[in-house]
Amino acid sequence: MAFAGILQHLQTLQKTGLFKSKTAKLFPSFTQELQAEFNQEFLEDLHQLELDDWGRHGKVRQRWEKEIRDPDDVFLQAEERKKQLAKQRKKR
Repeated sequence: MAFAGILQHLQTLQKTGLFKSKTAKLFPSFTQELQAEFNQEFLEDLHQLELDDWGRHGKVRQRWEKEIRDPDDVFLQAEERKKQLAKQRKKR
């Protein structure tokens, strides 16, 4: 929000004709560059927080799935694995 306000003020100032130099016309770009740098720093920290949350909440889901899992699923998975191994031996 603050960067948008700065950009708006710079545009208003440019419309007044007070910015005569070529450098002054670059201020909006400099502002957006600073905003991008700020966002990058912020997003790195936020990304790590999100990864931590994902891992913690994922463990909750995994425990729940383990509770509701049908005990016979193990046998079905074993049968599927046998079929996969048989296919691999045929390919060789």
